[in-house]
Amino acid sequence: MRLRALLDTDALGLRLLGGEDELDRAVRGVMTTDLRDPSRYLSGGELVLTGLAWRRDASDTEPFVRLLAQAGVAALAAGEAELGDIPDDLVAACVRHRLPLFAVHESVAFATITEHVVRQVSGERAGDLAAVVERHRRMMTSGPAGGGPDVVLDLLGSDLDLRAWVLSPTGRLIAGSKVSGPALPGDACARLAAEHLAAARTGRRGPHRVLLDGSTFSLFPVRSSGRSAQGARDVRETVLSDWLLAVEADASDWQDERLDLLQGVTQLISVERDRRDAARTVRRRLAQEVLELVQTGAAPAEIAARLRVAAPVLLPGLGAAPHWQVVVARVEWDGGEVEGGPVAQSLLEEILVDPQATGPEPSDRIAVAHTGDEAIALVPLPAVAAEHDGSESGVHADALLKAVRGPLSAGLNDDGRITLGVSAAVHSAEGLRGALEEARHARRVAAARPGRVCAAGHQELASHVLLLPFVPDDVRRAFTARLLDPLRDYDRRHRAELIPTLEAFLDCDGSWTRCATRLHLHVNTLRYRVGRIEQLTGRDLSRLEDKLDFFLALRMS
Repeated sequence: MRLRALLDTDALGLRLLGGEDELDRAVRGVMTTDLRDPSRYLSGGELVLTGLAWRRDASDTEPFVRLLAQAGVAALAAGEAELGDIPDDLVAACVRHRLPLFAVHESVAFATITEHVVRQVSGERAGDLAAVVERHRRMMTSGPAGGGPDVVLDLLGSDLDLRAWVLSPTGRLIAGSKVSGPALPGDACARLAAEHLAAARTGRRGPHRVLLDGSTFSLFPVRSSGRSAQGARDVRETVLSDWLLAVEADASDWQDERLDLLQGVTQLISVERDRRDAARTVRRRLAQEVLELVQTGAAPAEIAARLRVAAPVLLPGLGAAPHWQVVVARVEWDGGEVEGGPVAQSLLEEILVDPQATGPEPSDRIAVAHTGDEAIALVPLPAVAAEHDGSESGVHADALLKAVRGPLSAGLNDDGRITLGVSAAVHSAEGLRGALEEARHARRVAAARPGRVCAAGHQELASHVLLLPFVPDDVRRAFTARLLDPLRDYDRRHRAELIPTLEAFLDCDGSWTRCATRLHLHVNTLRYRVGRIEQLTGRDLSRLEDKLDFFLALRMS
């Protein structure tokens, strides 16, 4: 704002004492001080308010005014409450240094002037930033020359002092301002994503206010502007794939102009999202072609030819044909009205990020197709990284589950479910069909487990535990009741802890000494408890068959 605008505002009670030729100076901020040397706190362009408490006599005036002029302040405003008329030596010093001087009527509080200046300056800066955002939006629409969302987040930080980050629905950091300070920790990103998904499922409009570790965040949804998103009739079609803009501020008391500005930023980011989605079209088509060949029983040579075409696209510059893993994901909603395949496809493209990959979009190293409620990902592994058949590299079910369980459980609410299956790495086209079946079988194992988000890997398919999920529920209940109910009843009546003792005994492979040490019991006490277990159930814990029955009963209970 200009000094002239301040003088024209009657409510501020300002009277010009000198510097009429300088009234077109821009005011960038406001500062109240009675320090004799406030220069260390000045950056230029401020309106300085003072009650003149720094002035003991006329000799103090010249140094004070000189310091303000050297700091580049816009003007000085002196209050009349203490001394009445403004001293002539102050007026003369301001004239010598070409520093505009105002007198502030004693009835006007400095806080009133401060609030007015801050409100006007903030509004003008927001308007300037809005113009920049609009120019950037036009650049992004015509091509990628705009620089991506990081540029706009930098503007928010530098011009409006707003720290902001773009996050995926699983909490992956997509973009952040370089002037925002340290990046958000991974756990904070995941918690913000979970809060956003939970709020989105309630149908409430953003921004959503969240208090996290003593800081307030406002979460703005970043919705795709593509045709598929525009045609979505159910929030479940997009809630697990929309990005979000997290701003460290409380937007609940923002003026409409600032809210409109942030909505413009989200629209700009959605343009970048659509551009990245469009770039994935080729990889999705490659995955679809390869999977159709695999599922229709095509010759390995034909599949290998398609893989040779896909490898340079997914792993540019590596040259050698990679090894491959298959990951299968299924998203299911109660009622079956919403198709889960496209959502599962977007999710896999977000969470299957190779930590070793470089470049602006590490998730561009995979290809994902979908059919119905199922999505299938082809994950290339450089041959050097896959020497150990994926046992020490590549995608791991446990890691996937850890990365997505918290946020996605919030988005699934009480009516959705995600299950994931991961295959071992294969070295050739001949192994892809088996890898696909392995991943699907692992996903079925995950589906038999309780929970909204479950995953299983190929390692679990070599264990007898694989059989447990496929035992009918009535058989499971009858089997566990016959073996464990007598022990539970006894524990309930006598607080004997037979069930924990049984678990520890089996976990110690029947070793009396190790089990007694773990439970902090005398061996004779342990022998008494095991004898009571055998007496109540009619089983013998020295026999392998009875040990296995107890083990399975505990796992199924």
